[in-house]
Amino acid sequence: QVQLVESGGGLVQAGGSLRLSCAVSTSIFTINAMGWYRQAPGKQRELVAAITSGGRTNYVDSVKGRFTISRDNAKNTVYLQMNSLKPEDTAVYYCNADVSFYGTSSSYNNYWGQGTQVTVSS
Repeated sequence: QVQLVESGGGLVQAGGSLRLSCAVSTSIFTINAMGWYRQAPGKQRELVAAITSGGRTNYVDSVKGRFTISRDNAKNTVYLQMNSLKPEDTAVYYCNADVSFYGTSSSYNNYWGQGTQVTVSS
């Protein structure tokens, strides 16, 4: 009932930029907060950036000033603009959407995208 499709990952040199997109398909849910997580080999998945339905954002300290999360509610899409990329940003990036039943505001569940690889070469 909820599908998240990610795109935009790839290989980029240090200092370069990538823009990740995550399109959420659902007809019975309202999307609340959305976020981007990443997981590097041998490490725990961590929250990179999150954005509420009202547009408030939060970032992990390591990406502040370099990454920008945004959303287009008309398209049910969340973006992660990644600038000044560093090799340390290399990871699989996953989008996440917290949803409520349409017409309600209480969280029902959250769903994950399939992941997209971001590789930053030095």
